[in-house]
Amino acid sequence: MGFELRDYQKVIVAKGYDILQKYRMLYLAMEVRTGKTFCALFTVEDAEKVLFVTKKKAISSIKMDYADSGLDYDLTVINYESVHKIEKTRWDAIILDEAHGMGAYPKPSGRAKTIKQLLLDSPTAVVIYLSGTPTPESYSQMYHQMWVNPKSPLNIYKSFYAFANHHIDKKQKMVSYGRMINDYSHCRQEEVRELIGHLFIEYSQEEAGFDSKIEEEVLYVQMEKQTYDLCKRLQKDLVLGDKVVADTPVKLQSKLHQMYSGTIKLEDGKASAFDLSKAKYINSRFANRKVAIFYKFIAELDALKQVFGDSLTNDLEEFRNSDKSIALQIQSGREGTNLSLASDLIFYNIDFSATSYWQGRDRMTTKDRKENKVWWIFSKGGIEEKIYATVSQKKSYTTYYFKRDFGIKPKKPLILDL
Repeated sequence: MGFELRDYQKVIVAKGYDILQKYRMLYLAMEVRTGKTFCALFTVEDAEKVLFVTKKKAISSIKMDYADSGLDYDLTVINYESVHKIEKTRWDAIILDEAHGMGAYPKPSGRAKTIKQLLLDSPTAVVIYLSGTPTPESYSQMYHQMWVNPKSPLNIYKSFYAFANHHIDKKQKMVSYGRMINDYSHCRQEEVRELIGHLFIEYSQEEAGFDSKIEEEVLYVQMEKQTYDLCKRLQKDLVLGDKVVADTPVKLQSKLHQMYSGTIKLEDGKASAFDLSKAKYINSRFANRKVAIFYKFIAELDALKQVFGDSLTNDLEEFRNSDKSIALQIQSGREGTNLSLASDLIFYNIDFSATSYWQGRDRMTTKDRKENKVWWIFSKGGIEEKIYATVSQKKSYTTYYFKRDFGIKPKKPLILDL
């Protein structure tokens, strides 16, 4: 029996096809696991050459979905970082996965600039954007996603700043050392939706009939005494000999983030896992279970490998086809990966990004899975709990929150009486 779309997906494909024919661009804002990849692939069914741009970790999943679909056009799947390497050719359709990754502002990101050039070089291609969270932190993130496309209705504004003058309530916010900068996050969403809303098809897990829920639980691990001693010393002295230097709030925030989970990147670039307490706890607490683990820093993967040995992989194909557990880095694994084969999803550490929180925790969800258990492994008295309190409120853990939580006051200016 051949592959067949779900009924709601067939409706989305039909609507999407009409939007593409009329406007040459389409945004599928569909929640995770509702099948937006299949919807995109079938919406361009009559194309000959299709380019699918995604994250590196998701490439194998996209290729498998295409193979399962039974479609027979010429599909090229590539990651964003490699787009500049492909030869110029005539694409009938270009699909931009996890499109919110182009949403940085007020300046366009390198990724946005690369995709803008790609679309300028492919003027006849229809373009489909895909994202489960198009604007995870602010609707201002929509501007540069649209900016990359020559056909975008937002091209009436030549820059983000021109866009901001019309649709953003500009405010000021304080950053490190009391410096004030413009805050462009307060976008008037309804005004912008009037300009681009006709390009969107939105679909939720609830609409798709998902009856699953995510249950989160925090587990606390007592780290080794030396870990707490080193963190206290660094916070007090801002250096640990000549190997670790944290002479700015940003550096201190990063170093403590590493050290409270038992790793550190030294000034010479070498990384060390000096406290395996978290890895040992996970291995013991979830023994004989096929789990998925998200880590933040490379040295955390080293710690996991030391403890788990051959029972752990970081390859999605091996994870799918064996009894091994998997460890993925949060940033690269939070999007486009299906971890539904895992019994539990475990966060070894937590990212500063609100996007990482909301997307990462949803990696096991499927239509037929009723319960998803997500575990957060925090060091007792560490920084993780403070980060969690912020990102779970859809705010990224910036240096502002770090300085507030750790009582770090801005340096007073030196005033010379001349």
